[in-house]
Amino acid sequence: MRPALAAWLVLSLLGGTGAQDMCGDPPAAPSHSVSAPQLSPEERLSPHMPESLRCDACQAIAFQIEEQLRKAEGKVGKKVLKESDYMEVLERSCSQDWESYGVLELDGEKRLSGPGLPRQQPLSVIVSGGPWPSRLSKLCHGYVGEQGEAQIYAAHRRGSAALRQLLCHGDKGPCAGRKDRPDPRKALQNEL
Repeated sequence: MRPALAAWLVLSLLGGTGAQDMCGDPPAAPSHSVSAPQLSPEERLSPHMPESLRCDACQAIAFQIEEQLRKAEGKVGKKVLKESDYMEVLERSCSQDWESYGVLELDGEKRLSGPGLPRQQPLSVIVSGGPWPSRLSKLCHGYVGEQGEAQIYAAHRRGSAALRQLLCHGDKGPCAGRKDRPDPRKALQNEL
């Protein structure tokens, strides 16, 4: 019995739990503090997506379009959709509620967060709702209007990388020249 008691005592001391923790109060859990991102007036009030978040927004839009088109094709046995069908799917994709998206701050940089975007740190505060859903919907409708339904559907048929290339990485795309995520320092320099 003594070796077990000695082992328990050593482990208790190494683990940082003393006799007072064992006799009364449970050990205190480490506390973490995370604050909501501080949004600029443009980020809070403008009806348009801030330039620094447009690449993330485009990636989210491409993901949602891809998901909706894939589901529609699955219902018809993965066959090519008729023009009227893919036009309806694209309209529905852009008109969805977009409530699962919001903005967070990661290492001092604001990022859009939601389905289809890279996972962020596990402990963060996301500001969703507000202007973000309408901004995403407007951008989505703009991409569809600019590129055209037929071109978007053709890119989808070539694969999700082709769709993202068409919408986000082309010459005028919001992610043009960027690898994975926007560089906020470049965006700030362009604004000056």
